[in-house]
Amino acid sequence: MKSAFSRTLLIIAVLIAVNVLSAFVFFRLDLTQEKRYTLSEATQTLLADLPDDIHIDVYLTGDLPPGFKRLENAVRETLDGFQAEAGQKITYRFINPDDETSPDAKNKLIDKLQKRGLLPTNLVDNEGGKRTEKLVFPGAIVSYKGKEAAVLLLKGNKAASPEEQLNQSYEGVEFQLASAIRSLTQAKDNRRRVGLLYGHTQVPPSRFSDLLASVQQNYELFFIDMTKPGPIAGLDLVLVLKPDKAFSEDEIFKLDQFVVNGGRALFFVDGQRIDSVSNEGNYAQPLSLNLDNLFFRWGVRINRDVVKDLYCASIPLNVGNLGDKPNIQLVPWRFYPRLNDFGTSGNPIVRNLDAVLGRFASTLDTVRSLGIQKTPLLLTSPYTKLLKTPALISYNEARQQPDPQTYNEGTHIIGCLLEGKFQSLFANQILPGDPRANGFKAEGVASRILICSDGDLIVNDVDYKRQTPYPLGFDRYTHTTFANKDFALNAIDYLIDPTGVIEARNRTVTLRPLDKIRVDAGRTGWQILNLIGPLALLGIVGLVWQVARRKRYGV
Repeated sequence: MKSAFSRTLLIIAVLIAVNVLSAFVFFRLDLTQEKRYTLSEATQTLLADLPDDIHIDVYLTGDLPPGFKRLENAVRETLDGFQAEAGQKITYRFINPDDETSPDAKNKLIDKLQKRGLLPTNLVDNEGGKRTEKLVFPGAIVSYKGKEAAVLLLKGNKAASPEEQLNQSYEGVEFQLASAIRSLTQAKDNRRRVGLLYGHTQVPPSRFSDLLASVQQNYELFFIDMTKPGPIAGLDLVLVLKPDKAFSEDEIFKLDQFVVNGGRALFFVDGQRIDSVSNEGNYAQPLSLNLDNLFFRWGVRINRDVVKDLYCASIPLNVGNLGDKPNIQLVPWRFYPRLNDFGTSGNPIVRNLDAVLGRFASTLDTVRSLGIQKTPLLLTSPYTKLLKTPALISYNEARQQPDPQTYNEGTHIIGCLLEGKFQSLFANQILPGDPRANGFKAEGVASRILICSDGDLIVNDVDYKRQTPYPLGFDRYTHTTFANKDFALNAIDYLIDPTGVIEARNRTVTLRPLDKIRVDAGRTGWQILNLIGPLALLGIVGLVWQVARRKRYGV
Protein backbone atom coordinates (compact mmCIF):
# COMPACT_ATOMS: atom_id res chain seq x y z
CA MET A 1 0.00 0.00 0.00
CA LYS A 2 2.83 2.36 0.94
CA SER A 3 4.68 1.45 -2.29
CA ALA A 4 1.62 2.27 -4.43
CA PHE A 5 1.20 5.61 -2.65
CA SER A 6 4.88 6.44 -3.26
CA ARG A 7 4.57 5.61 -6.95
CA THR A 8 1.49 7.82 -7.21
CA LEU A 9 3.34 10.72 -5.59
CA LEU A 10 6.29 10.15 -7.94
CA ILE A 11 4.03 10.22 -11.00
CA ILE A 12 2.35 13.43 -9.81
CA ALA A 13 5.75 15.03 -9.15
CA VAL A 14 6.98 14.07 -12.63
CA LEU A 15 3.87 15.51 -14.26
CA ILE A 16 4.23 18.76 -12.34
CA ALA A 17 7.94 18.97 -13.28
CA VAL A 18 7.14 18.38 -16.96
CA ASN A 19 4.47 21.11 -16.95
CA VAL A 20 6.78 23.59 -15.22
CA LEU A 21 9.62 22.76 -17.61
CA SER A 22 7.33 23.14 -20.66
CA ALA A 23 6.70 26.76 -19.69
CA PHE A 24 10.41 27.52 -20.23
CA VAL A 25 11.48 25.01 -22.90
CA PHE A 26 9.84 24.86 -26.33
CA PHE A 27 9.79 21.42 -27.87
CA ARG A 28 7.84 20.18 -30.84
CA LEU A 29 8.15 16.94 -32.77
CA ASP A 30 6.94 17.40 -36.35
CA LEU A 31 5.32 14.15 -37.48
CA THR A 32 3.34 15.67 -40.37
CA GLN A 33 4.00 14.43 -43.90
CA GLU A 34 4.58 17.98 -45.22
CA LYS A 35 6.75 19.04 -42.22
CA ARG A 36 4.36 21.94 -41.77
CA TYR A 37 5.72 22.84 -38.33
CA THR A 38 9.40 22.86 -39.36
CA LEU A 39 10.94 26.19 -40.31
CA SER A 40 13.18 26.43 -43.37
CA GLU A 41 16.92 26.55 -42.82
CA ALA A 42 17.11 30.12 -44.11
CA THR A 43 14.46 31.28 -41.63
CA GLN A 44 16.23 29.49 -38.78
CA THR A 45 19.50 31.21 -39.70
CA LEU A 46 17.77 34.60 -39.93
CA LEU A 47 16.21 34.21 -36.49
CA ALA A 48 19.34 32.83 -34.84
CA ASP A 49 21.32 35.90 -35.97
CA LEU A 50 18.84 38.61 -34.99
CA PRO A 51 20.80 41.69 -33.87
CA ASP A 52 18.08 43.04 -31.58
CA ASP A 53 14.53 42.57 -30.33
CA ILE A 54 11.56 42.13 -32.64
CA HIS A 55 7.96 42.67 -31.59
CA ILE A 56 4.96 41.51 -33.64
CA ASP A 57 1.34 42.63 -33.20
CA VAL A 58 -1.14 40.29 -34.90
CA TYR A 59 -4.65 41.59 -35.52
CA LEU A 60 -6.16 38.30 -36.74
CA THR A 61 -7.98 37.00 -33.67
CA GLY A 62 -11.37 36.93 -31.99
CA ASP A 63 -14.63 35.35 -33.09
CA LEU A 64 -13.59 34.10 -36.53
CA PRO A 65 -14.94 31.50 -38.97
CA PRO A 66 -13.12 28.12 -38.89
CA GLY A 67 -10.95 28.88 -41.94
CA PHE A 68 -9.67 32.16 -40.49
CA LYS A 69 -9.29 30.53 -37.08
CA ARG A 70 -7.04 27.95 -38.72
CA LEU A 71 -4.99 30.78 -40.23
CA GLU A 72 -4.75 32.43 -36.81
CA ASN A 73 -3.51 29.16 -35.30
CA ALA A 74 -0.94 28.86 -38.10
CA VAL A 75 0.37 32.36 -37.27
CA ARG A 76 0.54 31.50 -33.58
CA GLU A 77 2.35 28.21 -34.23
CA THR A 78 4.81 29.93 -36.59
CA LEU A 79 5.57 32.63 -34.03
CA ASP A 80 6.12 29.95 -31.38
CA GLY A 81 8.65 28.40 -33.75
CA PHE A 82 10.27 31.82 -34.25
CA GLN A 83 10.61 32.19 -30.48
CA ALA A 84 12.19 28.73 -30.25
CA GLU A 85 14.92 29.89 -32.64
CA ALA A 86 15.38 33.49 -31.48
CA GLY A 87 14.58 33.15 -27.79
CA GLN A 88 13.49 36.33 -26.03
CA LYS A 89 14.39 38.49 -29.03
CA ILE A 90 10.97 37.64 -30.52
CA THR A 91 7.84 38.76 -28.70
CA TYR A 92 4.30 38.88 -30.00
CA ARG A 93 0.72 39.51 -28.99
CA PHE A 94 -2.68 39.04 -30.62
CA ILE A 95 -4.95 42.10 -30.62
CA ASN A 96 -8.67 41.89 -31.35
CA PRO A 97 -9.94 45.19 -32.83
CA ASP A 98 -13.44 44.24 -31.63
CA ASP A 99 -12.26 44.61 -28.03
CA GLU A 100 -12.59 48.36 -28.54
CA THR A 101 -16.11 48.95 -27.24
CA SER A 102 -16.17 52.65 -28.04
CA PRO A 103 -17.16 53.29 -31.71
CA ASP A 104 -14.83 56.31 -31.89
CA ALA A 105 -11.87 54.35 -30.48
CA LYS A 106 -12.55 51.47 -32.86
CA ASN A 107 -12.76 53.77 -35.89
CA LYS A 108 -9.48 55.41 -34.89
CA LEU A 109 -7.84 51.99 -34.62
CA ILE A 110 -9.17 50.95 -38.03
CA ASP A 111 -7.89 54.19 -39.62
CA LYS A 112 -4.53 53.70 -37.91
CA LEU A 113 -4.19 50.13 -39.21
CA GLN A 114 -5.11 51.16 -42.75
CA LYS A 115 -2.55 53.98 -42.72
CA ARG A 116 0.07 51.47 -41.56
CA GLY A 117 -0.70 49.25 -44.54
CA LEU A 118 -3.13 46.66 -43.15
CA LEU A 119 -6.19 46.32 -45.35
CA PRO A 120 -9.42 44.94 -43.83
CA THR A 121 -11.46 42.03 -45.15
CA ASN A 122 -15.23 42.02 -44.87
CA LEU A 123 -16.52 38.58 -43.84
CA VAL A 124 -20.12 37.80 -44.74
CA ASP A 125 -21.88 34.87 -43.08
CA ASN A 126 -25.41 33.54 -43.39
CA GLU A 127 -26.06 31.51 -40.26
CA GLY A 128 -29.55 30.42 -39.30
CA GLY A 129 -31.01 32.52 -42.13
CA LYS A 130 -29.45 35.67 -40.68
CA ARG A 131 -26.87 37.64 -42.63
CA THR A 132 -23.98 38.98 -40.58
CA GLU A 133 -20.95 41.03 -41.62
CA LYS A 134 -17.67 41.35 -39.78
CA LEU A 135 -14.58 43.43 -40.54
CA VAL A 136 -11.33 41.61 -39.83
CA PHE A 137 -7.68 42.57 -40.31
CA PRO A 138 -5.77 39.49 -41.48
CA GLY A 139 -2.38 41.04 -40.93
CA ALA A 140 0.39 41.93 -38.51
CA ILE A 141 2.76 44.80 -37.73
CA VAL A 142 6.43 43.88 -37.22
CA SER A 143 8.41 46.43 -35.19
CA TYR A 144 12.18 46.80 -34.90
CA LYS A 145 14.12 49.76 -33.49
CA GLY A 146 11.35 52.26 -34.22
CA LYS A 147 10.75 50.89 -37.74
CA GLU A 148 7.63 49.02 -38.80
CA ALA A 149 6.58 46.70 -41.60
CA ALA A 150 3.02 45.67 -42.40
CA VAL A 151 2.49 41.97 -43.15
CA LEU A 152 -0.59 40.86 -45.09
CA LEU A 153 -1.40 37.30 -44.02
CA LEU A 154 -4.34 36.73 -46.37
CA LYS A 155 -2.51 36.02 -49.62
CA GLY A 156 -2.99 33.54 -52.43
CA ASN A 157 -4.78 33.31 -55.75
CA LYS A 158 -8.23 34.93 -55.71
CA ALA A 159 -9.36 32.64 -58.52
CA ALA A 160 -9.16 29.69 -56.13
CA SER A 161 -11.98 28.74 -53.79
CA PRO A 162 -12.08 30.50 -50.39
CA GLU A 163 -10.86 27.31 -48.72
CA GLU A 164 -7.94 27.00 -51.14
CA GLN A 165 -7.00 30.67 -50.78
CA LEU A 166 -6.98 30.36 -46.99
CA ASN A 167 -4.83 27.26 -47.32
CA GLN A 168 -2.42 29.14 -49.58
CA SER A 169 -2.30 31.88 -46.95
CA TYR A 170 -1.58 29.20 -44.35
CA GLU A 171 1.35 27.98 -46.46
CA GLY A 172 2.75 31.50 -46.82
CA VAL A 173 2.73 32.61 -43.17
CA GLU A 174 6.40 31.81 -42.54
CA PHE A 175 7.56 33.56 -45.72
CA GLN A 176 5.51 36.71 -45.09
CA LEU A 177 6.72 37.12 -41.51
CA ALA A 178 10.35 36.15 -42.23
CA SER A 179 10.49 38.57 -45.20
CA ALA A 180 9.34 41.45 -43.01
CA ILE A 181 11.91 40.60 -40.34
CA ARG A 182 14.67 40.36 -42.94
CA SER A 183 13.68 43.71 -44.45
CA LEU A 184 13.83 45.45 -41.06
CA THR A 185 16.98 43.86 -39.65
CA GLN A 186 19.27 43.38 -42.62
CA ALA A 187 22.45 45.43 -42.30
CA LYS A 188 23.40 47.50 -45.32
CA ASP A 189 26.84 45.96 -45.62
CA ASN A 190 25.23 42.48 -45.87
CA ARG A 191 22.72 43.39 -48.54
CA ARG A 192 22.91 42.07 -52.07
CA ARG A 193 23.63 44.64 -54.78
CA VAL A 194 21.11 45.23 -57.56
CA GLY A 195 21.92 47.34 -60.60
CA LEU A 196 19.34 49.15 -62.71
CA LEU A 197 20.32 49.69 -66.31
CA TYR A 198 19.24 53.15 -67.42
CA GLY A 199 19.47 55.16 -70.61
CA HIS A 200 17.52 52.67 -72.74
CA THR A 201 13.95 53.64 -71.93
CA GLN A 202 11.78 56.72 -72.34
CA VAL A 203 9.50 55.67 -69.49
CA PRO A 204 9.71 58.35 -66.76
CA PRO A 205 11.15 57.29 -63.38
CA SER A 206 7.78 57.84 -61.66
CA ARG A 207 6.41 54.83 -63.56
CA PHE A 208 9.03 52.54 -61.95
CA SER A 209 8.90 54.18 -58.52
CA ASP A 210 6.91 51.53 -56.62
CA LEU A 211 9.11 48.65 -57.77
CA LEU A 212 12.36 50.51 -57.10
CA ALA A 213 11.20 51.67 -53.66
CA SER A 214 10.35 48.05 -52.78
CA VAL A 215 13.70 46.82 -54.08
CA GLN A 216 15.52 49.35 -51.90
CA GLN A 217 13.88 47.91 -48.78
CA ASN A 218 15.89 44.68 -49.14
CA TYR A 219 18.79 45.45 -51.48
CA GLU A 220 21.33 48.11 -52.31
CA LEU A 221 20.24 49.71 -55.58
CA PHE A 222 22.73 51.16 -58.06
CA PHE A 223 22.35 52.73 -61.50
CA ILE A 224 24.40 51.32 -64.38
CA ASP A 225 25.72 53.66 -67.04
CA MET A 226 26.47 51.34 -69.97
CA THR A 227 28.34 54.07 -71.84
CA LYS A 228 31.20 53.98 -69.33
CA PRO A 229 34.14 51.73 -70.25
CA GLY A 230 34.78 48.49 -68.41
CA PRO A 231 32.65 45.49 -67.46
CA ILE A 232 29.60 45.36 -65.20
CA ALA A 233 31.18 44.49 -61.84
CA GLY A 234 30.36 44.40 -58.16
CA LEU A 235 26.68 43.58 -58.67
CA ASP A 236 24.62 40.48 -57.97
CA LEU A 237 21.72 41.26 -60.31
CA VAL A 238 21.00 43.52 -63.28
CA LEU A 239 17.49 44.85 -63.93
CA VAL A 240 16.54 45.72 -67.52
CA LEU A 241 13.14 47.45 -67.40
CA LYS A 242 11.12 48.13 -70.57
CA PRO A 243 13.92 49.25 -72.90
CA ASP A 244 12.86 50.94 -76.14
CA LYS A 245 16.31 51.87 -77.48
CA ALA A 246 18.58 49.35 -79.22
CA PHE A 247 21.66 48.07 -77.38
CA SER A 248 25.07 48.56 -78.92
CA GLU A 249 27.45 45.68 -79.57
CA ASP A 250 29.64 46.77 -76.67
CA GLU A 251 26.63 46.80 -74.31
CA ILE A 252 25.62 43.33 -75.48
CA PHE A 253 29.15 42.14 -74.73
CA LYS A 254 28.98 43.57 -71.19
CA LEU A 255 25.64 41.82 -70.49
CA ASP A 256 26.98 38.59 -71.98
CA GLN A 257 30.10 38.54 -69.81
CA PHE A 258 28.20 39.58 -66.69
CA VAL A 259 25.97 36.50 -67.01
CA VAL A 260 28.78 34.15 -68.05
CA ASN A 261 30.66 35.19 -64.90
CA GLY A 262 27.72 34.22 -62.69
CA GLY A 263 25.73 37.47 -62.60
CA ARG A 264 21.96 37.28 -62.53
CA ALA A 265 19.67 39.24 -64.83
CA LEU A 266 15.96 40.08 -64.96
CA PHE A 267 14.55 41.37 -68.25
CA PHE A 268 11.13 42.93 -68.89
CA VAL A 269 11.19 43.66 -72.62
CA ASP A 270 8.59 44.13 -75.36
CA GLY A 271 8.44 42.51 -78.75
CA GLN A 272 6.66 45.53 -80.24
CA ARG A 273 6.29 49.26 -79.80
CA ILE A 274 2.81 50.75 -79.30
CA ASP A 275 2.42 54.16 -80.98
CA SER A 276 -0.74 56.24 -80.93
CA VAL A 277 -1.99 57.15 -84.39
CA SER A 278 -5.54 58.44 -83.84
CA ASN A 279 -8.54 58.35 -81.59
CA GLU A 280 -9.46 55.04 -83.22
CA GLY A 281 -6.64 53.11 -81.58
CA ASN A 282 -2.92 52.39 -81.56
CA TYR A 283 -0.42 51.01 -84.00
CA ALA A 284 1.86 48.14 -82.99
CA GLN A 285 5.23 48.07 -84.74
CA PRO A 286 8.04 45.51 -84.39
CA LEU A 287 10.61 46.59 -81.82
CA SER A 288 14.24 45.68 -82.38
CA LEU A 289 16.49 46.02 -79.32
CA ASN A 290 19.44 44.08 -80.76
CA LEU A 291 18.95 41.48 -78.01
CA ASP A 292 17.69 38.70 -80.28
CA ASN A 293 21.01 36.89 -80.76
CA LEU A 294 21.87 37.12 -77.07
CA PHE A 295 18.47 35.77 -75.99
CA PHE A 296 18.67 33.05 -78.64
CA ARG A 297 22.04 31.92 -77.28
CA TRP A 298 20.52 31.80 -73.80
CA GLY A 299 17.57 29.71 -75.03
CA VAL A 300 14.59 32.01 -75.76
CA ARG A 301 13.14 34.05 -78.61
CA ILE A 302 10.76 37.00 -78.23
CA ASN A 303 8.25 37.16 -81.07
CA ARG A 304 7.06 40.28 -82.83
CA ASP A 305 3.40 39.88 -82.03
CA VAL A 306 0.65 41.06 -79.67
CA VAL A 307 -1.42 38.78 -77.45
CA LYS A 308 -5.22 38.95 -77.41
CA ASP A 309 -6.70 36.94 -74.54
CA LEU A 310 -10.33 36.37 -73.59
CA TYR A 311 -9.22 36.27 -69.96
CA CYS A 312 -8.42 39.97 -69.67
CA ALA A 313 -8.83 43.22 -67.75
CA SER A 314 -11.22 46.06 -68.61
CA ILE A 315 -10.85 49.68 -69.71
CA PRO A 316 -13.36 52.56 -69.76
CA LEU A 317 -14.73 53.25 -73.21
CA ASN A 318 -17.44 55.41 -74.73
CA VAL A 319 -19.96 52.87 -76.00
CA GLY A 320 -22.43 55.48 -77.24
CA ASN A 321 -24.46 58.42 -76.04
CA LEU A 322 -26.86 58.40 -73.11
CA GLY A 323 -29.08 61.34 -73.96
CA ASP A 324 -26.72 64.21 -74.67
CA LYS A 325 -23.86 62.70 -72.65
CA PRO A 326 -21.30 60.04 -73.56
CA ASN A 327 -21.97 56.60 -72.08
CA ILE A 328 -18.68 55.49 -70.50
CA GLN A 329 -18.55 51.85 -69.42
CA LEU A 330 -15.90 49.32 -68.48
CA VAL A 331 -15.47 46.83 -71.31
CA PRO A 332 -13.08 43.87 -71.67
CA TRP A 333 -9.82 44.88 -73.34
CA ARG A 334 -8.33 41.71 -74.72
CA PHE A 335 -4.91 43.30 -75.15
CA TYR A 336 -4.58 43.40 -71.33
CA PRO A 337 -4.28 39.69 -70.47
CA ARG A 338 -4.77 38.50 -66.90
CA LEU A 339 -1.93 36.01 -66.49
CA ASN A 340 -3.08 33.35 -64.05
CA ASP A 341 -1.33 30.26 -65.43
CA PHE A 342 2.07 29.71 -63.80
CA GLY A 343 3.03 26.40 -65.33
CA THR A 344 3.50 23.13 -63.49
CA SER A 345 6.94 23.65 -61.94
CA GLY A 346 5.73 24.89 -58.55
CA ASN A 347 8.66 27.34 -58.54
CA PRO A 348 8.64 29.56 -55.42
CA ILE A 349 8.55 32.68 -57.60
CA VAL A 350 4.97 31.96 -58.64
CA ARG A 351 3.74 29.50 -56.02
CA ASN A 352 0.33 30.60 -54.67
CA LEU A 353 0.65 33.84 -56.65
CA ASP A 354 -2.40 35.87 -57.60
CA ALA A 355 -3.05 36.86 -61.22
CA VAL A 356 -0.55 39.18 -62.95
CA LEU A 357 -1.75 41.95 -65.28
CA GLY A 358 -0.13 42.23 -68.69
CA ARG A 359 -0.43 45.04 -71.23
CA PHE A 360 0.25 44.57 -74.92
CA ALA A 361 2.30 41.45 -74.20
CA SER A 362 4.25 39.55 -76.81
CA THR A 363 4.88 35.82 -76.81
CA LEU A 364 8.11 34.04 -76.00
CA ASP A 365 9.40 30.75 -77.40
CA THR A 366 12.09 28.49 -75.98
CA VAL A 367 14.86 27.25 -78.26
CA ARG A 368 17.57 24.68 -77.78
CA SER A 369 20.45 25.84 -75.62
CA LEU A 370 22.95 23.31 -74.32
CA GLY A 371 23.03 22.96 -70.54
CA ILE A 372 20.23 25.47 -69.86
CA GLN A 373 17.11 24.44 -67.95
CA LYS A 374 14.02 26.40 -69.01
CA THR A 375 11.03 26.84 -66.70
CA PRO A 376 7.93 28.68 -68.00
CA LEU A 377 6.52 30.83 -65.19
CA LEU A 378 3.95 33.14 -66.80
CA LEU A 379 1.53 31.87 -69.44
CA THR A 380 -1.59 33.15 -71.17
CA SER A 381 -4.92 31.38 -70.98
CA PRO A 382 -5.73 28.79 -73.70
CA TYR A 383 -8.19 31.27 -75.28
CA THR A 384 -5.77 33.49 -77.16
CA LYS A 385 -5.30 35.01 -80.59
CA LEU A 386 -2.02 36.51 -81.84
CA LEU A 387 -1.62 39.58 -84.02
CA LYS A 388 1.55 39.74 -86.06
CA THR A 389 3.09 43.20 -86.17
CA PRO A 390 2.73 45.68 -87.72
CA ALA A 391 -0.92 45.76 -86.72
CA LEU A 392 -3.64 48.26 -85.93
CA ILE A 393 -5.07 47.91 -82.42
CA SER A 394 -8.50 49.44 -82.79
CA TYR A 395 -10.67 50.49 -79.87
CA ASN A 396 -13.60 49.00 -81.79
CA GLU A 397 -12.20 45.65 -80.66
CA ALA A 398 -13.61 46.34 -77.20
CA ARG A 399 -17.06 47.23 -78.52
CA GLN A 400 -17.43 44.00 -80.47
CA GLN A 401 -18.50 40.69 -78.99
CA PRO A 402 -15.62 38.25 -79.63
CA ASP A 403 -16.12 34.86 -81.24
CA PRO A 404 -14.57 32.35 -78.79
CA GLN A 405 -13.93 29.92 -81.63
CA THR A 406 -11.39 32.31 -83.13
CA TYR A 407 -9.43 32.50 -79.86
CA ASN A 408 -8.00 29.03 -80.34
CA GLU A 409 -4.22 29.50 -80.50
CA GLY A 410 -3.62 27.97 -77.07
CA THR A 411 -1.36 28.84 -74.18
CA HIS A 412 1.76 30.94 -74.81
CA ILE A 413 4.73 31.77 -72.62
CA ILE A 414 5.14 35.34 -71.35
CA GLY A 415 7.85 34.74 -68.72
CA CYS A 416 10.57 32.07 -68.60
CA LEU A 417 13.28 31.22 -66.06
CA LEU A 418 16.66 30.07 -67.41
CA GLU A 419 19.19 28.27 -65.20
CA GLY A 420 22.57 26.73 -65.97
CA LYS A 421 26.03 27.53 -67.33
CA PHE A 422 25.55 30.02 -70.11
CA GLN A 423 27.69 30.00 -73.25
CA SER A 424 29.02 33.34 -74.44
CA LEU A 425 27.56 34.77 -77.62
CA PHE A 426 31.09 35.89 -78.52
CA ALA A 427 32.77 32.49 -78.20
CA ASN A 428 35.23 31.93 -81.10
CA GLN A 429 34.82 35.58 -82.13
CA ILE A 430 37.32 37.32 -79.86
CA LEU A 431 40.75 37.39 -81.49
CA PRO A 432 43.96 37.57 -79.40
CA GLY A 433 44.56 41.19 -80.34
CA ASP A 434 41.04 42.29 -79.44
CA PRO A 435 40.99 44.65 -76.39
CA ARG A 436 38.06 42.60 -75.06
CA ALA A 437 40.15 39.43 -74.93
CA ASN A 438 41.53 40.35 -71.50
CA GLY A 439 39.40 38.43 -68.98
CA PHE A 440 37.04 37.07 -71.61
CA LYS A 441 35.20 33.82 -70.75
CA ALA A 442 33.42 31.61 -73.25
CA GLU A 443 31.69 29.62 -70.49
CA GLY A 444 31.57 30.36 -66.81
CA VAL A 445 29.82 29.38 -63.61
CA ALA A 446 26.12 28.58 -63.20
CA SER A 447 23.77 31.54 -63.29
CA ARG A 448 20.06 32.39 -63.55
CA ILE A 449 18.09 34.67 -65.85
CA LEU A 450 14.40 35.51 -66.06
CA ILE A 451 13.01 37.01 -69.25
CA CYS A 452 9.47 38.40 -69.61
CA SER A 453 8.11 39.49 -72.97
CA ASP A 454 6.03 42.33 -71.52
CA GLY A 455 7.81 45.46 -70.39
CA ASP A 456 4.65 46.89 -68.83
CA LEU A 457 4.51 44.23 -66.10
CA ILE A 458 6.67 46.41 -63.85
CA VAL A 459 5.29 49.84 -64.88
CA ASN A 460 2.93 51.41 -62.33
CA ASP A 461 0.18 53.92 -63.11
CA VAL A 462 0.28 57.45 -61.72
CA ASP A 463 -2.47 59.52 -60.13
CA TYR A 464 -1.77 62.73 -62.02
CA LYS A 465 -4.25 64.77 -59.96
CA ARG A 466 -2.34 64.12 -56.75
CA GLN A 467 1.01 63.57 -58.51
CA THR A 468 1.53 60.26 -56.69
CA PRO A 469 2.23 56.82 -58.12
CA TYR A 470 -0.24 53.99 -57.73
CA PRO A 471 1.04 50.69 -56.32
CA LEU A 472 2.51 48.40 -58.95
CA GLY A 473 -0.22 46.12 -60.27
CA PHE A 474 -3.06 48.43 -59.19
CA ASP A 475 -5.84 48.77 -61.78
CA ARG A 476 -7.28 52.25 -61.28
CA TYR A 477 -10.45 51.39 -63.20
CA THR A 478 -11.55 48.40 -61.12
CA HIS A 479 -9.47 49.17 -57.98
CA THR A 480 -8.04 45.67 -58.17
CA THR A 481 -4.42 45.05 -57.20
CA PHE A 482 -2.73 42.36 -59.28
CA ALA A 483 0.38 40.46 -58.18
CA ASN A 484 2.87 42.20 -60.50
CA LYS A 485 5.00 43.50 -57.62
CA ASP A 486 4.97 40.15 -55.80
CA PHE A 487 6.10 38.45 -59.00
CA ALA A 488 8.98 40.89 -59.57
CA LEU A 489 10.19 40.83 -55.95
CA ASN A 490 9.93 37.04 -55.73
CA ALA A 491 11.92 36.80 -58.95
CA ILE A 492 14.68 39.01 -57.57
CA ASP A 493 14.80 36.97 -54.35
CA TYR A 494 15.04 33.71 -56.25
CA LEU A 495 17.58 34.88 -58.81
CA ILE A 496 19.93 36.24 -56.16
CA ASP A 497 19.47 33.63 -53.44
CA PRO A 498 17.22 30.60 -54.16
CA THR A 499 18.12 29.02 -50.79
CA GLY A 500 17.24 32.21 -48.87
CA VAL A 501 13.99 33.20 -47.19
CA ILE A 502 12.08 32.56 -50.42
CA GLU A 503 12.66 28.86 -49.77
CA ALA A 504 9.78 29.11 -47.28
CA ARG A 505 7.42 29.58 -50.24
CA ASN A 506 7.96 25.90 -51.05
CA ARG A 507 5.94 24.88 -48.01
CA THR A 508 3.00 22.67 -48.92
CA VAL A 509 0.01 21.95 -46.70
CA THR A 510 -2.45 19.48 -48.21
CA LEU A 511 -6.13 20.19 -47.76
CA ARG A 512 -7.94 17.15 -46.39
CA PRO A 513 -11.57 18.28 -46.24
CA LEU A 514 -14.22 16.21 -44.51
CA ASP A 515 -17.13 14.75 -46.43
CA LYS A 516 -19.78 17.38 -45.59
CA ILE A 517 -22.68 15.12 -46.51
CA ARG A 518 -21.48 12.32 -44.22
CA VAL A 519 -20.67 14.83 -41.47
CA ASP A 520 -24.16 16.34 -41.61
CA ALA A 521 -25.80 12.91 -41.71
CA GLY A 522 -23.84 11.63 -38.70
CA ARG A 523 -23.70 14.90 -36.73
CA THR A 524 -25.95 13.66 -33.89
CA GLY A 525 -23.99 10.43 -33.51
CA TRP A 526 -20.67 12.27 -33.31
CA GLN A 527 -22.06 14.73 -30.78
CA ILE A 528 -23.27 11.87 -28.58
CA LEU A 529 -19.92 10.13 -28.93
CA ASN A 530 -18.03 13.30 -27.91
CA LEU A 531 -20.32 13.74 -24.93
CA ILE A 532 -20.48 10.17 -23.62
CA GLY A 533 -17.19 8.81 -24.97
CA PRO A 534 -14.82 10.50 -22.46
CA LEU A 535 -17.09 9.51 -19.54
CA ALA A 536 -17.26 5.92 -20.74
CA LEU A 537 -13.48 5.77 -21.22
CA LEU A 538 -12.92 7.18 -17.73
CA GLY A 539 -15.32 4.59 -16.28
CA ILE A 540 -13.53 1.72 -18.07
CA VAL A 541 -10.14 2.91 -16.78
CA GLY A 542 -11.53 3.13 -13.24
CA LEU A 543 -13.07 -0.33 -13.47
CA VAL A 544 -9.81 -1.89 -14.72
CA TRP A 545 -7.92 -0.11 -11.94
CA GLN A 546 -10.29 -1.51 -9.26
CA VAL A 547 -10.14 -5.05 -10.68
CA ALA A 548 -6.33 -4.98 -10.77
CA ARG A 549 -6.20 -3.54 -7.25
CA ARG A 550 -8.48 -6.28 -5.85
CA LYS A 551 -6.46 -9.03 -7.52
CA ARG A 552 -3.21 -7.64 -6.13
CA TYR A 553 -4.26 -6.75 -2.60
CA GLY A 554 -7.30 -9.01 -2.16
CA VAL A 555 -9.47 -6.07 -1.14
